[in-house]
Amino acid sequence: MKILLASSEVVPFSKTGGLADVCGALPVALEQLGHEVIVFVPSYRGSDNCGAVIEPTGIDLQIPIDDRIVTGTLGRTCLPGSNITVYLVEQSNYFDRGGLYGDDGGEFEDNCERYTFFCRAVLESIRLLNWKPDQIHANDWQTGLIPTLLKVEYSDIPMYEGIASLMTIHNLAYQGSFWYQNLQLTGIDRKYFNWQQMESYGNLNLLKSGLVFADGISTVSPTYAQEIQGPEQGCGLDGLLTERRDVLAGILNGIDVGEWNPEIDPHLSTNYSVETVFQGKAECKAHLRRQFRLYENERTPLIGIVGRLATQKGWSLILPVMRKWLASLDVQWVVLGTGDTEYHRALESLHRSYPDKFGLNLGFSNQQAHQIEAGADMFVMPSQYEPCGLNQMYSMAYGTVPVVRQTGGLADTVVDTTPVTIENRTANGFSFVDFSSQALESALHRAVDIYHNRGDVWQQLIQTGMRRDWSWTASARQYVDLYQKIIVQHKDGQGRE
Repeated sequence: MKILLASSEVVPFSKTGGLADVCGALPVALEQLGHEVIVFVPSYRGSDNCGAVIEPTGIDLQIPIDDRIVTGTLGRTCLPGSNITVYLVEQSNYFDRGGLYGDDGGEFEDNCERYTFFCRAVLESIRLLNWKPDQIHANDWQTGLIPTLLKVEYSDIPMYEGIASLMTIHNLAYQGSFWYQNLQLTGIDRKYFNWQQMESYGNLNLLKSGLVFADGISTVSPTYAQEIQGPEQGCGLDGLLTERRDVLAGILNGIDVGEWNPEIDPHLSTNYSVETVFQGKAECKAHLRRQFRLYENERTPLIGIVGRLATQKGWSLILPVMRKWLASLDVQWVVLGTGDTEYHRALESLHRSYPDKFGLNLGFSNQQAHQIEAGADMFVMPSQYEPCGLNQMYSMAYGTVPVVRQTGGLADTVVDTTPVTIENRTANGFSFVDFSSQALESALHRAVDIYHNRGDVWQQLIQTGMRRDWSWTASARQYVDLYQKIIVQHKDGQGRE
């Protein structure tokens, strides 16, 4: 099968979040299953800093935007460690900027125009490269115009006949909603600007457009696929997603086990496996404590958090528990991340008050993220919503027990510790349902109690988490099955007009 994957960010060329990790890892897993994959991504400032050699293709792009032609070029390289060709869409006015989607002043005002150019460039490149895919896999709103254009403009062109499209939602909260006059930039006929197709609450909505016109829809966990069909997490598109539920699938993300593997991780002070985890983690924990100048006590549990400091990640729950526990319990915390100013200030205040119990780095360090996953006893993720989540999987791969809220991918990966799951040896963490500090604190109390008083169960949790295959292999097979299903449906004429 020939697969074209398009994304606004792909590791190692560009990244703001998990989208880049997925779109850098999935193609490699698909190639290992015997499929031919090419990847398209914008060429941002710094895309060439990853060490890959980007060569010119000699292909010039001439893309209609509004009433003018905008020119660009294609660069070519490979995903590291694979034979997968990556085409970087080069247009300096659009992509040579200080950020991917915005800067300190906020979102770029011409994002609709920028990603219209990218989507049209991807489709035009099929003709210019003379490479026809069986399946185009679009990801998030930045590529939502690809399934749209494929259906409303390209479907009758011989080179494009029979190409099926999949639209993957990585986070429904980000939809690419723009002033309705931006429709003119896309070049798409105004008849498609209606509530059933490209319009949403008076605006042009690029994600909705992709979801309407794609042959298939997927999202990044089975539970999230169900949640987004309801008003609480449907972000205004729950009606559409319910209507299209027959072509909506939830496929759990995997993790890059070449990057996240405690046996070979170069960032760790001590490498370890499931057989040597207890000694290895003890040494990594001691190293982490020294880094953050926390006091040494073998009995004291260490709780780790890595990620954005935002309400979505549950910080309104975490802070009350953290304040209470730092003041009254023999428990240590380590936090790595950046985000909302109010959380920065609150954490800095706690760090000043409890410097030997609370380690803090308000920034990002890939090395330190690995070291926290290895050195912490528990990892806290009480998200308000979580389409998939990767850190809970990193944690279990490193023998760190996750404490999570039961939502999205967290519900699909973390099995709560109960008498039944202890007995059948499926437990690998702790979870709770209510989005409240009380529910989080109760789950943490259960975790600390077992850590202190049920060493046999704690060891079982660690080993169960580490022994599960968190790689992309199983997920890639599910994508292949979905691609094949969509292609058959497309050929049978079941795609939406």
